[in-house]
Amino acid sequence: MAPFLSGLPGKKEDMAKRKYKRAVVFGIFDGVHNGHRSLFAQVKKIAEELIVIVGRDKASLEWKGKLPRHAEDERKMLVEAESLVDRAVLGDEEQSSYQVLQELSPDIICLGYDQQQLKQDLLLWMEKNKQIPITVLRGYKPSILHNSLLNSSLK
Repeated sequence: MAPFLSGLPGKKEDMAKRKYKRAVVFGIFDGVHNGHRSLFAQVKKIAEELIVIVGRDKASLEWKGKLPRHAEDERKMLVEAESLVDRAVLGDEEQSSYQVLQELSPDIICLGYDQQQLKQDLLLWMEKNKQIPITVLRGYKPSILHNSLLNSSLK
């Protein structure tokens, strides 16, 4: 697992500590909150470039059993507006194909604390494809900032 480095992301002295050039994170990102921003900041401490792979509406149905409140293009735009994000792309149309990983060629995949199922799916894919290091990052107030909790309070 990659270390969590101290220092503020983007500071000049922190650049020398960064171990990876390109990192990717996956998520539905149905509204960006401080938990997501913490994830982005953790990634920027270990990688120069952060690319966020925003899950398709169809992926939300498969992984979470529900459609997101915001459409995939809107969610992508919300993520792109975040200052720590270098680029946001939509995920694959075909689940578990990971074409997006082949196109982006990341040096590391960073997952949130709650993405165990995705980690297992990625590891299965890597058995027959390119090996990419995976690290699971710390949660930020997961008992109050998980989107499923935030979205249920909006009903």
